[in-house]
Amino acid sequence: MDTDKVALFGASGAIGHSIVKSLREQGRSYRVVGRSRASLQAQYGADPKAEVVTWNPDEPGTIRAAARGIRTLIYMVGVDYWRFQLHPELMRRTVDAAIAEGVERVVLIGTVYPYGRPRTTPVTEDHPREPHTFKGRMRKKQEDLLMAADAAGKLRATILRLPDFYGPGVDKSFLHRAFLAAAQGQRASLIGPIDRPHEFVYVPDVGPTVTALMDEPRAYGRWWNLAGAGVTTQRKLVEDIYAQAGHRPKFMTAGKGMLRLMGLFDPFMREMVEMHYLLTEPVLMDDSALRGLLGTVHKTPYSEGIRQTLEATRASLVSPAPAATGRPHPAP
Repeated sequence: MDTDKVALFGASGAIGHSIVKSLREQGRSYRVVGRSRASLQAQYGADPKAEVVTWNPDEPGTIRAAARGIRTLIYMVGVDYWRFQLHPELMRRTVDAAIAEGVERVVLIGTVYPYGRPRTTPVTEDHPREPHTFKGRMRKKQEDLLMAADAAGKLRATILRLPDFYGPGVDKSFLHRAFLAAAQGQRASLIGPIDRPHEFVYVPDVGPTVTALMDEPRAYGRWWNLAGAGVTTQRKLVEDIYAQAGHRPKFMTAGKGMLRLMGLFDPFMREMVEMHYLLTEPVLMDDSALRGLLGTVHKTPYSEGIRQTLEATRASLVSPAPAATGRPHPAP
């Protein structure tokens, strides 16, 4: 086993790229794991520190092979929004494979879904996990499987909870359509209400936090909140996006009723209906415990994050990246 090597399960997304960037800056080797070798090669193949490995989550042997020789496994595997029942089963198979291959540590990139409706503002890690949605229950089952392995002494595990996010190349964000529209002087389509308190984490900030967390022995055996760069609203951020783009804000807002109507034709929008509470009853997190653990948790101010994301969006319009859906996403 490489005593320092890290495997990223589900490495193709924006958070995976952020973590890889942090690992590269530290000069560390890493393994990227996904279904498509061609996609992984295109993203990471030029880096001599990268090892590309494919897996099929339906075949336990390939999961074990992907985990073989690894000390730390970072789990970011996504599923279709209408197939959340897969989350616990995929985690069970991955945990079994990790234990069989002697993986020491597993870091799950988690979400606010298991908290359910917030009872307090802000929400600390002590908040009850009583999800009232199907997606929240599936995410909680996923977490329980992982933390049970830690409690049994079979491996060490920790969870980092993220709020909604945005950043360069992040198409699964409530703000993505605003960046695209503002960069072109067009009207943005938003999911509302947009005046309720909300928070966003800037994805490039996630990687350094994850690598610091995974290297901290005291991090394991519990979960941690990572809050955004402050409490804001969608409206404030969208107005700043347009201002930095040099255009007057232009947008239309779809509420829960419109989501239901759109869901008649689009399974993604249909599944968003049950998570709409995150816009009306926002889960605003307290991450003082994480900051106390790590000492420093860098958070890019919204204005600077908007500047960098807008710059990347303009560049993508000149040389568009493939397969960006542009669909909003309430959380990881």
